[in-house]
Amino acid sequence: MKSETSQYIKFVIIHLFIGLAVYLVPSLSKLFAIGIILVGYRYVISRRNKNNEVLFVSAYIVGAEVLLRMTDGMFINEYAKYNVLLLMVLGIFYSGISKFSFPYWIFLLLLVPGIVYGISQLNFDTNIRKAIAFNISGPVTLGIASLYCFDRKITFDQVKILLKSLGYPIISITTYLFLYTPSVKDVVVGTYSNFETSGGFGPNQMATILGLGTFVFFFNTIFNSTTKKIQVINLIITSLIAYRGIVTFSRGGMITGVVMIFFLLVLSYFKMNNKGQIKLIFVVAAVFLMGGFIWVYSSIQTGGLIDKRYANQDAKGREKVSKLTGRETLIESELKMFWENPIMGVGVGKNKEYREMMTGIQAASHNELSRMLAEQGMFGVFCLLILFITPFFLYLSNSNNILILSFYLFWLLTINHAAMRLAAPAFIYALSLLKVQFVDETTVSRESIK
Repeated sequence: MKSETSQYIKFVIIHLFIGLAVYLVPSLSKLFAIGIILVGYRYVISRRNKNNEVLFVSAYIVGAEVLLRMTDGMFINEYAKYNVLLLMVLGIFYSGISKFSFPYWIFLLLLVPGIVYGISQLNFDTNIRKAIAFNISGPVTLGIASLYCFDRKITFDQVKILLKSLGYPIISITTYLFLYTPSVKDVVVGTYSNFETSGGFGPNQMATILGLGTFVFFFNTIFNSTTKKIQVINLIITSLIAYRGIVTFSRGGMITGVVMIFFLLVLSYFKMNNKGQIKLIFVVAAVFLMGGFIWVYSSIQTGGLIDKRYANQDAKGREKVSKLTGRETLIESELKMFWENPIMGVGVGKNKEYREMMTGIQAASHNELSRMLAEQGMFGVFCLLILFITPFFLYLSNSNNILILSFYLFWLLTINHAAMRLAAPAFIYALSLLKVQFVDETTVSRESIK
């Protein structure tokens, strides 16, 4: 137990220093990206994926993606998605897939017509490879990852390792943010999404990964703390990540994190014995106090502007006309594309060109649901039905998975405000398909809240 505690603290400190090093010498980010690949693939191949090592390495890459993006550490734009995809293929090679995973074979096949049609529809001067890869890499990664994860047995202890792997790089991101803008007061002047508090990177994507990080370390605080010391460390990390997520002024990611925590607590409560439920009630009370403190501190640091942001007001307290910061215009244009092209859609990668032609607006989609409808027509409808329905059928035979709704809702909420720019939604969705087993393979009641 002592060695496990010291090892965890060691990894936390290492990732604090990674954040510091990348901030001081940004070029080290490229070495970090190379190192992840070299160490990660060697780890999987040397063990032949006997313990689902591809999931641990993929989780780490997903957690590191935003750090690599914001510091220009990736050699290709879709570094994270492509590597998650390749790792899953490697996992399938070593470990096979379930014979009942055919819904995701169908899903992948349904993507093909839109790709072929998109190639024929894109403008002559468009970089076809980039246009299609930008829009389809997320769904393809999701499909392959889902094939690997579908009904795959994994222990709760392995899930704990997976979430630790996901969380470590988010510590580095948070460290970088504190170094980049140590004083939030000095850079917050309005209620719009703030690039300065987001490390100079897109607030939407930053809040997405920080909201996920808040959930991960909250989970670690309850279920993944072997000692009181580790529990305190995890609680502090949760608070720091949540604070930096709030002050990005991008609401979607943090609201998603809170929703994930809520459903984790609800499902945990109903799977616990009476003693565990009583402990959980005290945890919930502590969470409310912690959340209140973080919010009050954030409000003080932003001069009350964060309160106005979440109330959809401008700096003068006037209610904003748009509740979705203009995204509803993009959604409307994509739904119009679908109604005008209901069978084939406009083709993968074409929606940006089509929207500019229709409205004069040059903007990529922020909503994966409306994008799939616009670009893939009825094929997109069937794809979405598969994604919506399949996890719930699996849940009927694996109702002990207390994480399934949290993972599923992260995917659903994230793709509604940030599309699938990051690898996180695809990977986290696939995790909702895992068959999580506890020691007694019946309930989570034996898992104590330390």
